[in-house]
Amino acid sequence: MIDLQTLLERWREGPLAAWAEKLPAQVERGLSVERYGDLPRWQAVLEALPELPVSQRHLDRARVGADCDPPLSETARASLRDTLQGLHPWRKGPFELFGVHIDTEWRSDWKWERIAPHLDDLNGRRVLDVGCGSGYHCWRMAGAGASEVIGIDPTPLFVLQFLALQKYLRQPGVWVLPLGIQHVPPRLQAFDTVFSMGVLYHRRSPMDHLQELRDCLRPGGQLVLETLVIEGGPGATLVPQGRYARMGNVWFLPSCDSLLGWLRKLKFRQPEVVDVSVTSTEEQRSTEWMRFQSLADFLDPEDPSRTLEGYPAPRRAVVRAYAPG
Repeated sequence: MIDLQTLLERWREGPLAAWAEKLPAQVERGLSVERYGDLPRWQAVLEALPELPVSQRHLDRARVGADCDPPLSETARASLRDTLQGLHPWRKGPFELFGVHIDTEWRSDWKWERIAPHLDDLNGRRVLDVGCGSGYHCWRMAGAGASEVIGIDPTPLFVLQFLALQKYLRQPGVWVLPLGIQHVPPRLQAFDTVFSMGVLYHRRSPMDHLQELRDCLRPGGQLVLETLVIEGGPGATLVPQGRYARMGNVWFLPSCDSLLGWLRKLKFRQPEVVDVSVTSTEEQRSTEWMRFQSLADFLDPEDPSRTLEGYPAPRRAVVRAYAPG
């Protein structure tokens, strides 16, 4: 399903050679029909996508996507839309393919706008995006000049969504692989920039996750971390009892000061909070491309500043820091 040959050839010499040896078996396990029974149905969607001439690709717009000239007829657009709906739910985006607007649950472009002003120049950089979903930010990173972007996400549906988009975007330097960070070889030190966005609070050990991120970076490389936080001073951390905003896998929500302290403990240099924002129901919501419940259903209807469980509503911080060395 994923032809790794060009990537393996690129990695065979250099710091990623050790990973190249393991990667084919890892990807095969990550897309195993025995583990994921819906894979044949999703693969059938990929095979049903039409061959379309691409006149323009846009990676530096809010709606990542492609156009054709002449434009698709209304009938062809409707057919393409119905086919892409076979990969529902679409979480991260938005995308636009030949006039079909994929209005995803998350306005990931808003997050990119908050992050982009604080990035080191990505031109020519090798980038890792941990927990990348269907790859929206991977394409934005490529649009900002990154020469190679490796997205990893263990959810097969997101990988299939990426492949559907990549059929038309055709970016040889952008990959989304069905892996978690535990599949990255330890102490790799191979990436100029590492992103971890919306992942830290899902990890049972946030310190271990931060160390894994540090070990992926070359000495002096930039970490871009985006995660849920709470208000409070040094040492403040929320450990939800049971669910948080109906999510059962939320473990630790630190204050910004606590998060910076964790990074300093792990020898990251110059950790800095560059943005804090409360997630709105305009940024995360149900759409025709994600028809399940979303943020509005997870907040207290009488007090939307609290979750249904009584915790503070989602507040997200962006932190940048640098690997030691």
